[in-house]
Amino acid sequence: MITALEQYDPQIYELIRQEAARQSGSIRLIPSENYVSRAVMLASGSCLTNKYAEGYPGRRYYEGQQVTDLIERMAQQRATKLFKADHANVQPYSGSVANLAAYLALAKPGDTIMGLALPHGGHLTHGWCVSITGKMFNSVQYTVNPDTGRFDFDQIEKLAKKHKPKIIISGATAYPREIDFEVFGQIAKSVGAYHVSDIAHIAGLVVAGIHKSPVAYSDIVSTTTHKTLRGPRGGMLLCKNEHSQNVDKAVFPGLQGGPHLHTITAVAVAMAEADTPEFIAYAKQIVKNAKALAEKLLEYGFNLISGGTDNHLILIDLRNKNVPGKKLAKALDRARIVTNYNTIPNDPAPPFNPSGLRIGTPAITTRGMKEEQAEQIADFINEVVENIDNESAIEQVGKEVLLLCSQFPVPDHFIIPNKNNGI
Repeated sequence: MITALEQYDPQIYELIRQEAARQSGSIRLIPSENYVSRAVMLASGSCLTNKYAEGYPGRRYYEGQQVTDLIERMAQQRATKLFKADHANVQPYSGSVANLAAYLALAKPGDTIMGLALPHGGHLTHGWCVSITGKMFNSVQYTVNPDTGRFDFDQIEKLAKKHKPKIIISGATAYPREIDFEVFGQIAKSVGAYHVSDIAHIAGLVVAGIHKSPVAYSDIVSTTTHKTLRGPRGGMLLCKNEHSQNVDKAVFPGLQGGPHLHTITAVAVAMAEADTPEFIAYAKQIVKNAKALAEKLLEYGFNLISGGTDNHLILIDLRNKNVPGKKLAKALDRARIVTNYNTIPNDPAPPFNPSGLRIGTPAITTRGMKEEQAEQIADFINEVVENIDNESAIEQVGKEVLLLCSQFPVPDHFIIPNKNNGI
């Protein structure tokens, strides 16, 4: 397929080649990014991209579904087995669509939803004002404790009792600590609310048993299929049987038309990969690497929100370093270290030039890096901060990064297919 692309469109082929080289020759610390296996990539680029399959297995609006029905059912079965859920919808195009579908399955426009505020680590689709979720629903936002950087369940409970939301959303996109989904479920139950958990970032840690699963404490669990789960770019909903029909109707015909069968096929492959001892070892190493990286940064005097991490990501408050997040992110990028600047709780700076930097360890862990390399990466980050306006020093860090990357090539395969994992 690459040969055909090279022949037909050499310009796009060359750009893809350059992007592959960039991903290989840089330390990718964006927490939502990872590397998929060759098997997932091949499934994603397969002939399934040619097929429309509007509807659900056994209930399609197009003919020719003999194979697609089997594939989607397999993806559903693997997902429910992996997450120990009653029902799975694997059709959402993204995590944002999955979140909106979860709300539509349980509430009506104008109802009150309650989620974590974006500047405090929440996602746009947790009811933030610029998102459709904040425009379609009456949104109440809770925050983290300003002293600890952690959830303040007393505050959350008070808000829930005051506003009586139809839905309480747990989960985050920039929260470095383990989430107590059971407490969220108890608060929701106490005020008669539904509980929706968004585990897009930590799904891989959940299926590996490192973080407690929210499935038992939630009405609907939403997730992406990439990030720590290491599948293709897509979304997924897991729910109790009592909500399955509403969830399916919310996704189709509520929000989407025909599902992307090539993505669903790749999701099926990724679910099988995640159901292996090798995946559990990888997930455990993600957390080990994040903790090692955080501890080394603390030694260098970096201020970490909540004082460290329990998961795959670290949120750095750079104010004591007198370096804006955007400036550091761009300097690190020149040193071949890819991060994203990010708001921090109660950030005095504007969102497009915030005081924080968000980093994570899924991608470096997939490459086989361990605690020693995580500490070395902290050395690199500190070197760039201390030489933020010295381009020759930044260039030298980039050379050292390239050398480190050469020792940990991007893997083509993560596991050997066998009869047990069902690939």
